[in-house]
Amino acid sequence: MAFLLITVAMSSAIAAAPRRVWRALTTSSECLSWHENLLSAIDATDTFPTVGETVRWRYRLGSVPIVMRVEPIEVERKRRLRSKVNLGPLKFDQTFTLAVERDPDADWSSAKTVLGMKMIASNSAPLLGSILDRFEIRRITAYQMDVTLRAITKWCEDDA
Repeated sequence: MAFLLITVAMSSAIAAAPRRVWRALTTSSECLSWHENLLSAIDATDTFPTVGETVRWRYRLGSVPIVMRVEPIEVERKRRLRSKVNLGPLKFDQTFTLAVERDPDADWSSAKTVLGMKMIASNSAPLLGSILDRFEIRRITAYQMDVTLRAITKWCEDDA
């Protein structure tokens, strides 16, 4: 039987500079402000994100408190952040990409940051004696990505 993966990708155009969006993604105090499921940082550092450094967060998945582990595996400051994420029994590869989008007929003040988010997960995951199938994993992944992108967009635009 082949090992199958689920890939979900979404993006959002944010009326803020890439440095602002990058700060929202990589500063623990900001993450705690915009991410409704993060409860607290267990061992976040000022050097995050650094390849190979693991950061743990107290996280609420529905009504269940769990630990989320994030390990950056590729970092291009203000451009790309790819991490391995363990969210309880769920394991996935998560990539954020940042690109500038602007109307060629407008000035730079109208430029936006396009924040892309891609998650790759196994097509099933163990969960308290049963298994989540690929349809449920895809649904959960798409929902979480949508919530994340909306929250980051609102946080960065309210601050811009």
